Amino acid sequence: MFSMPGGWEWLIILIVALLIFGKRLPEVMKSLGRGIVEFKKGVKGVDDEVEESSSKSTKKIETEKDITKQENK
Repeated sequence: MFSMPGGWEWLIILIVALLIFGKRLPEVMKSLGRGIVEFKKGVKGVDDEVEESSSKSTKKIETEKDITKQENK
């Protein structure tokens, strides 16, 4: 039903953005870029925490298996 805008639609969107934001457009784009960078840092931080947590769980399970093997001997 809906699709991505084509060439003319992007041109109209750009003209409207220039009319609305005018001289502030570079500031708006810079803020948008900073927001995207911060979002990516946050996502990477969460990924790192999940990876760290899963590696700790794996080490804990391996340690418990070693203890159980030693007890059975």
